[in-house]
Amino acid sequence: MDRTYFGQVFLVGLGGFVGSSARFMASGLVHRMLPMAFPLGTFLVNIVGCLAIGFLGGLLEPGQGLGNSQRLFLVIGVLGGFTTFSTFAYETLSLAQTAELAKLALNVAGQVLFGLAAAWIGYSASQTL
Repeated sequence: MDRTYFGQVFLVGLGGFVGSSARFMASGLVHRMLPMAFPLGTFLVNIVGCLAIGFLGGLLEPGQGLGNSQRLFLVIGVLGGFTTFSTFAYETLSLAQTAELAKLALNVAGQVLFGLAAAWIGYSASQTL
């Protein structure tokens, strides 16, 4: 393994630290402001992350100006740390185990539909620049 690879690993790790810290703060803030049994903090973080990755994905198309280092840091690192699909899966499983089927269905359908819509909006917005 060469220096370039370790530099890339460092960028992803640094971005992951930033993204994970931001997720913890944002999700916690939502849970403190709107305490409820529904995992709204994770829901909102995932939608914002989908919006951001759609936007950055559009900027990463050929000729759009973000280089490999920015992609590694922002998309793989920051957004990889910020979005919380594994947390989504765990919280959805918890809703299933407690037989809260309406909340389970709302959580799954909402995150998938709003997540896809947010990614599309982000991508579309990036194309207007």
